[in-house]
Amino acid sequence: MPREIQLGDALVPGLLLLFLAMVALLWLLDWIAGRFDLYRYVWHPSLVRVAVFVIAFGTLGLILY
Repeated sequence: MPREIQLGDALVPGLLLLFLAMVALLWLLDWIAGRFDLYRYVWHPSLVRVAVFVIAFGTLGLILY
């Protein structure tokens, strides 16, 4: 994967696109967890959201780069 992607006349870092993809995935996972009431099993739902985002973004970033 290239380090920078050209969008029009601007060069956008490749990790920015991964970041946006992970935000969309996190919204989907958050909706699923809220729909099935999975947050009742955790102490602090916000910390779980951040941890899932960091794990997913870090894993995908390491795999693709």
